[in-house]
Amino acid sequence: MHTSHEGPVGRLAAFGNQLVEVHLWLREELDRLVAGEGGGGDLRAHCLAFCSALERHHVGEDTRGFPAVEEDFPELGPALELLRRDHEMIAGILARLAAMAGRPGEERLAGEVAGLAAIVTSHFAYEERTIVEALNRLDIPEWREDPPEFLRVYG
Repeated sequence: MHTSHEGPVGRLAAFGNQLVEVHLWLREELDRLVAGEGGGGDLRAHCLAFCSALERHHVGEDTRGFPAVEEDFPELGPALELLRRDHEMIAGILARLAAMAGRPGEERLAGEVAGLAAIVTSHFAYEERTIVEALNRLDIPEWREDPPEFLRVYG
C-alpha cells in the first residue's frame, strides 16, 4: 500500500496535481497543433512530437500510474479499465496520425488532429475527475525523487 492517510506531504508528493499539470501542457500543445502553430511552422513535425509525448504519457499511466492507484483504490478498477480502453483507442488514432504525417496533405492531417483533440479533451476531463484525488493520496517516495514518465512535462 502506498496511501498516505494524511494526504500529500508536500507539493512534490501531490501526484494528482502533477498529472493535471501534465494534462494542461498536453492540452496547450494540442491546441497549438490544432491551430497549426508551433514546431517551426511544420505541422507534420509538431504532430509527430505531440503524438510521441502523448503515447509516452499513456504508456506510463498504464504501466505505473494505474497499477499503483488500483492497488490502493480497488474500487477505481472499472474506471481505470475505461481509461485503458481509451488509451488503446487513442493509440490507434496516434498511429494513423503518424502514418499521415509522413505523406502530403496537411488538410487531412489537420482534420484528424481536430478529431483527436475532441477525444483527448474528454478523456483528460474524465481521468482528472476520476483519479486525481486518489493519486494525491499516494505516497511513493521513488516517484518524488524520479517522477515516472506519465508525470513529466516535455517542453
